Amino acid sequence: MEVGTPPDSLRPVDAVVIGAGHNGLVCACYLARAGLSVLVLEQSPAPGGGSRTEETVPGYRFDLHSAAHNIINMTSIPDELRLGEAGLEYREMDPFAVALLADGRRVRFHRSVERTVESIAAVDPAEADRYRAFIAAAMPTIDSAVAAMQGGGSAREVAGRAARAVPSVVAMLRQGPRELVGELLGSYGRLLDVRLGSDLTRGPVSAFAAHAGMAPDADGGAFFGLWQAAYHRHGQWHARGGSQSLADALVRRLEASGGRVRCAAPVARIDARPGRVRGVVLEDGERIDAEMVVTAIHPKPALLELLDPPLGGLLGRRLAATRVSNAVQMVVHVAAGRLPPYVNAEPGDWNGLQSYVDSLDDLRASFRAAEDRRLRLPVAAYGFTPSAIDGGLAPAGKQTVYLACPTAPFRLEGGWERGAEQVVESMLEQVEARAPGFRSSVEGIAVQAPDAMAARLRWPGANPMHLDLTLDQRGPLRPVPGLSDHRTPVEGLYITGAGTAPAGGIAGLPGRAAARALLRDAGRRSRRRQG
Repeated sequence: MEVGTPPDSLRPVDAVVIGAGHNGLVCACYLARAGLSVLVLEQSPAPGGGSRTEETVPGYRFDLHSAAHNIINMTSIPDELRLGEAGLEYREMDPFAVALLADGRRVRFHRSVERTVESIAAVDPAEADRYRAFIAAAMPTIDSAVAAMQGGGSAREVAGRAARAVPSVVAMLRQGPRELVGELLGSYGRLLDVRLGSDLTRGPVSAFAAHAGMAPDADGGAFFGLWQAAYHRHGQWHARGGSQSLADALVRRLEASGGRVRCAAPVARIDARPGRVRGVVLEDGERIDAEMVVTAIHPKPALLELLDPPLGGLLGRRLAATRVSNAVQMVVHVAAGRLPPYVNAEPGDWNGLQSYVDSLDDLRASFRAAEDRRLRLPVAAYGFTPSAIDGGLAPAGKQTVYLACPTAPFRLEGGWERGAEQVVESMLEQVEARAPGFRSSVEGIAVQAPDAMAARLRWPGANPMHLDLTLDQRGPLRPVPGLSDHRTPVEGLYITGAGTAPAGGIAGLPGRAAARALLRDAGRRSRRRQG
C-alpha cells in the first residue's frame, strides 16, 4: 500500500477511485480484475472508512463503526473476489442477538427460528407463536428483496432480479396485495405493534431495525422490521480480526491485480471540463490524469462540491434536496477485564448483539429527542462483545465491549463535550444493571462521538448511510432518480458508496454495481472505436 507516494512515481491510470471504504475497494477490485489500471485515493491514513479497526484503547482493537458484516455475506462478492484466499475469515454469531431486559427476562434469537421460538416460549408461549408467524410472513419479502439487491442499482436490474424470485413474490401476494402494500408503506413501529404482542420481542427487534437510522414511526420503515427474517435466513457475521480485515483483504486482492491504494491523499477537485472527466486534483495541488473517475464517498459533496463544474440543473437540485435525519449512531469502546457477567446468562449470550432496549416506546421517545437535538436518558443502547468469539482483539484474559446508541443527535444542544459523558454513564449504568460488577472490570474507555466521527471520516452529519433510507431514497431511487445506475451526466464519472443504490451497510453491492456500469460503458466505447 502506498502512503504519501511522491508525484513523480505515479503512472497514468485508466480509473481513479476516490475513497477507500469497502465499496470503493470492491469497485476497484472488479475494475483491476478486468484489466484496467486503477488507483484508489483515500483521505485518511489507512483504508477502510466505516469498516476500520483500530487500537483505540492501548492493547485493545475495536471497530470504529461497523461491528457486523451481514449483507455482504448474502452476496457472491467474497467468492467472486476470492477474499478468503486474501485472509478474510468470517465467524458466525449465533445466537445473533440476546434480549437482556432490565427485569431479568432473557430471550435468545438464534439463526434457527425454532430455537428462537423455544427461547421466547420459555417466557411467553403466546408471544412465541406470534414471533413464528411474523417471521414466516416476513420471509418471502426478504427473499425477494435480497434477490433484487444483487443487481445493484437501476430499476431494470432490480425488477429483473426480483422477477427471478417468482416463488417468493407469489408467496408475498398470497398475504393479500392491500395488506402487503399497507404494511410496507407504513412504519416498523406500527408493524411490530400489529404483528407482535409485547415488548419481549418488540424491543429487541426494534433495536435491529434502528440500524437503518429510521425512527419507529417513520413512514416506509416497515421493511427494516421485516429485515429481522434476514438474520434467520442468512445469519450475522463477524470478520476475524475486526472489520478492518475486509478492507485489508480487498487491498491485497486489488494489489494482486495490479491496482494501487494511496492513503493520506485527499481530493480537492474532480476536473470535468467540458463535460468529461479528465482527472483529479489533490488538496496539495498534485494532478492525476484519468479517463474515468469513481467517487466512493458521500454523493452530495462528491457531485456538488468536488466536481468542477458542480452537477447542475434539475438533477443537481434533486441531489441537494436529499435528506438525512439528526439521529445517528454513537459508539463507545470499553476495554474490560472480563465479559459482562449478565444475570441468568447462558453460553453464547456474548456471541452477537446484546439488546438493552426494553420497549419500543423507549426507542420512539429516543428518536423524537434526537430530532429535537436532545438526549433522552437512559439512552437507547445495545452492545457487542467481539472478543468473545475473536480472542485476538484483546490481551489474554481481557475483553472488548462495543457499546452503541442508535439515537444519538448529531446536532446536540449544549454540544458533545458534556453530552458524551452523559451517554457513556448511561450506557455503563445499563450494562451494570444487567451485569452487576461489570463496572469494576473496566480498564479503559474510548468515545466515538458523532461530531468527531463526522470530522474524522468526512461523513456529513456523521451518518454512515450518508442519506436516509426513506422510500424515495432507497433501492432504484438512491440517491435520486437519474443517478441510481451509478452513472452521472458527466462522461467518465461514476458514483458508488453507502449513499448510492441499493443501500448502505457493509454490502459491497454499490461498489460492484458501479464497476459493472463503468466496464459496460468502457466496452461500448471500445467497440465504437474499433468499428
